[in-house]
Amino acid sequence: MSHDDVSEYLFELSIVRGRAENTIASYRHDLNVFFAFLESKHFDYLHIGLREVNSFIEEISRTHSKTSQARIISGVKGFYAFLFQSERIAISPFADIGGVGVPLRLPKSLSEEEVGALISSISGSTLADVRDLSIIELLYGTGMRISELCNLSMSDIYLEEQLVVVTGKGSKQRLLPIGRYAYQSLLNWIGANGRMSLLGKAKRNRDSLDAVFLNLRGMRLTRQGAWLILKDRASRVGLGKKFSPHVLRHSCATHMLDNGADLRVVQELLGHASVATTQIYTKVSSERIRSVYFSAHPRAIKG
Repeated sequence: MSHDDVSEYLFELSIVRGRAENTIASYRHDLNVFFAFLESKHFDYLHIGLREVNSFIEEISRTHSKTSQARIISGVKGFYAFLFQSERIAISPFADIGGVGVPLRLPKSLSEEEVGALISSISGSTLADVRDLSIIELLYGTGMRISELCNLSMSDIYLEEQLVVVTGKGSKQRLLPIGRYAYQSLLNWIGANGRMSLLGKAKRNRDSLDAVFLNLRGMRLTRQGAWLILKDRASRVGLGKKFSPHVLRHSCATHMLDNGADLRVVQELLGHASVATTQIYTKVSSERIRSVYFSAHPRAIKG
């Protein structure tokens, strides 16, 4: 089983949620069972519905105990909840299936004030400060995924035009504008006192020479390394519990829609294949409007 989405899900369970190794091994086993079924039927895991899910449940009911069935279904439901939260799907095919599982939740986002506090907290001039500020500004400023940021090479950056080429899911590329703050922080990072000074510590392999973001040993920054950096920065300003690998991406989309951006434009920026996935954020924004309305209107305040 070599699907990137599965690897990201298990990574999130392990690093972000702190699940035990035995728990991760169980999830991996159960997902292997599920993907073996899909491959035997030539089903695409991103394009299945209730009929395929019921067929899977019927199959494992013939080969597994009730306890094992419940565990497998719960694990696969959790995987699809992750796909939903990561915007890979617009709705989970397991949403209406009973049993214990991870409920679908709307994407988390920080408030504009919380993002501002996170950014303002990085005011130093160390290599880590300059790099980390650029990472946060780019993630929030463009809505790109952490994996997309870590895969950036210098040839993907067009400084004069203030554009960056991002390679997303399925090797699909999209062109993203770089806003003023992200542009300035990126300039600071790739200059002589940032990225260039770190390259001297690298083993001079081509990947490190090409990489935009490096760890403090001068090697290309990994997704896991970037997540740990972000989690640490968020924890320093009291946002650790609200943080997730996708929270700056979600915040970018939500804040753009809050401020009047066209849904189709946000869809293109985030690289969603379907506008239905982007519409998740219209629900987030409408819930925020509802919350503000009930807390602010004198004739609507809840008792």
